[in-house]
Amino acid sequence: MNFTELAGKRYSCKKYDGRPVEREKLQQLLEAARLAPTAKNLQEQRIYVIESEEGLRKIDALTPCRYGASTVLLLAFDRNNVFHYPGGKRDSGIEDASIVATHLLLAAADAGLDSCWVNFFDPEKAAELFGLPENEEVLMLLDLGYAAEESGPLPNHGSRKPLSETVRYL
Repeated sequence: MNFTELAGKRYSCKKYDGRPVEREKLQQLLEAARLAPTAKNLQEQRIYVIESEEGLRKIDALTPCRYGASTVLLLAFDRNNVFHYPGGKRDSGIEDASIVATHLLLAAADAGLDSCWVNFFDPEKAAELFGLPENEEVLMLLDLGYAAEESGPLPNHGSRKPLSETVRYL
């Protein structure tokens, strides 16, 4: 399958069958994340793998959006290790962690896993629950696992605006 087919096939899974993610597949994803580009190659991402019953209970206390996934990745970034852009109003933390997250969800699809980008939770509460260092900011959660048999993309999954509505040539 080529990249465009993979990107088109991938969807946000809202129901998992509970099977565990194999260690070798998880390592594949983490390697894809390690290779993601970051500003000035600072690699400020922090990825926490949550698979234990205790950890998953904490996720369930944070959000109703685990959907039965057997593994959840918590993505954060080190605020002390970001590139500050000219003008002083922006830095690379959120965008670099987002690039890493995108690598993870596309690598998951490539490995035959399903995923869901979750941002319906309080990031500060997540950092507190998992005892993250003060310099780390939580960006998102990524559910990982295998879709339940009756799971599938939302009805509007294939609906995309034409490029003429989203692209301008200057």
